[in-house]
Parts: sequence; structure tokens; C-alpha cells
Amino acid sequence: MFTRLLVPILFALGCAPALAADPPPVAAPPAGDASVPAKSTPVKAPVPKNAVDLADIRAFTAVYSLVKQAYVDDVDDHRLMQAAIHGLLAGLDPHSEYLGKEQIDDLTEDTTGSYAGLGIEVLQVEGTLRVVAPIDDSPAERAGIKAGDTIVRINGKPVQSDDLDGAVAQLRGKPGSDITLSVLHEKQSVPVDVAMKREVIRVASVRGRLLEPGYAYLRVSQFQADTGAQLRKRIERLQADNKAPLRGAVLDLRSNPGGLLTSAVEVSDEFLDSGVIVTTRGRLKESDLSFRATPGDLLNGAPLVMLVDNGTASAAEIVAGALKDNHRALLMGRRTFGKGSVQTVLPLDAEHAVKLTTARYYTPSGISIQAAGIQPDITLADLALSQRDSEPTPIIGERDLRNHLKGANEGDGPVTPGAADRDLQKDYALNEALNALKALASRNKPAAPASASAENQKG
Repeated sequence: MFTRLLVPILFALGCAPALAADPPPVAAPPAGDASVPAKSTPVKAPVPKNAVDLADIRAFTAVYSLVKQAYVDDVDDHRLMQAAIHGLLAGLDPHSEYLGKEQIDDLTEDTTGSYAGLGIEVLQVEGTLRVVAPIDDSPAERAGIKAGDTIVRINGKPVQSDDLDGAVAQLRGKPGSDITLSVLHEKQSVPVDVAMKREVIRVASVRGRLLEPGYAYLRVSQFQADTGAQLRKRIERLQADNKAPLRGAVLDLRSNPGGLLTSAVEVSDEFLDSGVIVTTRGRLKESDLSFRATPGDLLNGAPLVMLVDNGTASAAEIVAGALKDNHRALLMGRRTFGKGSVQTVLPLDAEHAVKLTTARYYTPSGISIQAAGIQPDITLADLALSQRDSEPTPIIGERDLRNHLKGANEGDGPVTPGAADRDLQKDYALNEALNALKALASRNKPAAPASASAENQKG
């Protein structure tokens, strides 16, 4: 499973390369022609642009022949050709790859949100298996695996740089089966063993709740085919629970590894009335796309604070870039992952396809975030709030004084924090986001509800 940004567009590609012919013989110069030396070296005809050099073809066939003849074990032609195809694509970028039936099924599962495994998104980086993000409420997240971790062993066997696809396949398996990963956390020098059980991962890509009356928390874990519809339903439910228009919302895209381009556009559109969302540009004309927002904002202009981190990648960065550049959201957290490319799945036959990087994408301001990521408006350190086991000195208040006047709202005991309060106590970034949201809401003039015609245009 890889960090991905996919478009459901299939391009017809011509795959036959132009071959450079042998250079024609050089004609002898006419007698007395002073412009050509008498003992000239034959000039090699220039290789046409986009042609395959015959020297490269000869080198490939020579290496192929040597492997067939001299490798210590007999290797069949099919295995060698498959390895050549995989190597051809792996040499392009980390996201282009050759897909067999299992990999196609895995990709389909990712975009529909159900599969058997650990709930972990990984990426092949310089011969290592790097964690992009654990999926919410998955075995990986519960075991403490985090974005940026490196998987060095699986069930005691080292992850081999030349077989990372095989290592990825081992992460999946029968629900209930055991697996142990040796994981090297960021800024640590010694890996730790993490034991887990595989589960059927059913990913609801959108969750939400009220942090306080009027202030909503929206969590998008990845961008699936139905993420936009899930988001609309969740906001409508929170509006109903609040019994009044929401005063603001926190949109949490931390450790969101991406997903479908179309879903990222749809989610961005839900918070924008107008403006460019994203543009894509590639070598093919079909890769040049531009997406614009349509009228209608689910929050009716209420302030929006977005949380991002180094696990916010791909499609999630499209949303972050769109809302930041259109001045619709305040970004808080850490610099994002920096995947600014688009992949297209190109079928070869019923059971094989190529996932090929076909375009770069650009934020509304025309910037490519490739490798650079998106810098938040407010940078937050990776901190956690902690609570003392006991106060160093007793806290004295009016209610602790003898014979104090009884207050109407005093109650019979101390107030116990609710679940939302406990989450805020544990989550430093979320606590800061809520504080910023309240500050924005205090100076925000409530917008009139969107008209029915505008809502209908959202589809």
C-alpha cells in the first residue's frame, strides 16, 4: 500500500519506441574539397529525439544473455522479463509501478476502504519501507506505529531492499493471524518489536464530533470514493446535534496518506464558494486539468482550522493547498509530506496494469509542492499534554471555605471532564486548534445560510 494520488482517467498510450537505424556510410569527399580533411573519421548519424540508442539495446541483450548463461541458478525468461519491467518503472520515481492482479485488487480495496491487514500506509524510500501513516483505529495505530517510522524486520526477517514489494505483501494476511514488526521510530537508533494481529480493516474515512457547543471536529483519514458524501452527512448531523449553526470547525488531516484526486477536489469544494482548487499538468494533453469550486459552503463561511503534519500527503495536500491559498482555512501543525504528483492506472490486460506518474499538480497560487510540502500558517511542535498525578499544593477556592454561601450552580462535587475534554487534554495540536478557532469565531460575522439553489449545485 503506497501513498497515492489517483485519477480515474485511462489514457491510450503508444508504447513502441522509435529505434535508431545504423548510421549510413559516409561518402568520400570530392577531390580538392578543402573543407573535409583527407583522413576524416566517419561521422555517426545523430540519434533522433525520443529514440532508443542501439548501444542500450545491445547492452540489455548482452546482460540478459549473460544472466541466462552464467547465473548460478537457472532463471526462466518470464521471471527475467518481469524483473526488467519492475526495474524499468522503479527507476522512474517511487510511485510508478507494475501491477499484477493482487496489486490491482489491493488498490481497489484502498479506494473502497476495506481489506485484511494492519491498517498501515507505507512507501518505498531508498531501499527501506517507510511508514507514511497508520490508519485510524487500526492495529498499527493501536500498537503505536507513527508516520516516519521505518520497518526493518517482519517476523524476524530483515526487509530486503530488492524485495520491498514482497515485504509489503507480508503486511496483509488472514484476519486474526499474528505478525511482529521491528520498527525504528524517528530520531531513535534502536528498533523495537511490535506484535499485532491482522484484522479486516474497514475504514470510515470521515469521523466527527462536537468539541464544545458550536465547535465541530472533523477527521478525514483518507480519500476514498465516498469521502465527500460521508463529510456532508457528518456535518449535517453535527449541525442537528448542535441545534444551531456551527461557529467553526477543526478539519484534521494529520497522517492522512491521500487517495483519489476526485475525492480531494470534492472535499475542497464543500468549503469553498469559488476559486481554483487544483490544476494538473503533464506531457499528455489529457493530463492538463483544472478544477474550480462551485457555489455553496457547508459551514456557511464559519471559520475553519486545519491540522496537518508530516504524514499529510498527496490528496490531503491538495485539500490543504486549496483551502490555504483561497484563504479559507488556517493551517496549523507541521510541514506536510510533499507528494506533488498524480498517478494514473493504465490497464494492459484483464490482470495487469501500470500505475504511472502522469502529471504534477499545482495549488491555486500555481506552486508545486513536490518534495517541499506545505508549510502551515502556524507551526506546532510535536508535543503532548500531560497531567500531574497530584497537585503540589491543594487548590483553595470559595467552595472550600467553611460556612461559605451556597452557590446556585455550585453542585455537589467536582466537575468530571467529558470525553471531548479528555481528548483535548491529550492532544496538544487539537487543543491549540480549538483555541485559534475560538479566536477566529469571535471576530467572524455569521454568514447567511446558503440558498437552496447554491446547495443544489453541489450535487
